[in-house]
Amino acid sequence: FNIILDDISITHLAFSQEFARAIEAKQVAEQIAERAKFVVDRSEQEKKAAIITAEGESEAAALISESLATSGTGLIQLRRIEAARDIAATLATGRSITYLPGKGNVLMSLPQS
Repeated sequence: FNIILDDISITHLAFSQEFARAIEAKQVAEQIAERAKFVVDRSEQEKKAAIITAEGESEAAALISESLATSGTGLIQLRRIEAARDIAATLATGRSITYLPGKGNVLMSLPQS
């Protein structure tokens, strides 16, 4: 017979229903595995980020502690002043804020009986 084929074109190919279901099940399993891998990778990244954040906060706390030991409580007083400024600015611009006097009658226009 000694036949040599250079190119073949298959135009009609049909698989059984079982084979098609098996291919689909394999694809679904691969997608589930990829999703699980993604979730694990994301968890690892979140874990690394949490570790880096904790290390940074620890280093910041150590620096603040060291500066308090060497310089006194000036930093704490500065932070209190900054916080009070922020609170005052927020209260001053708030529309629903009512200022009441600290001493005397709150109902100023009513005579005391």
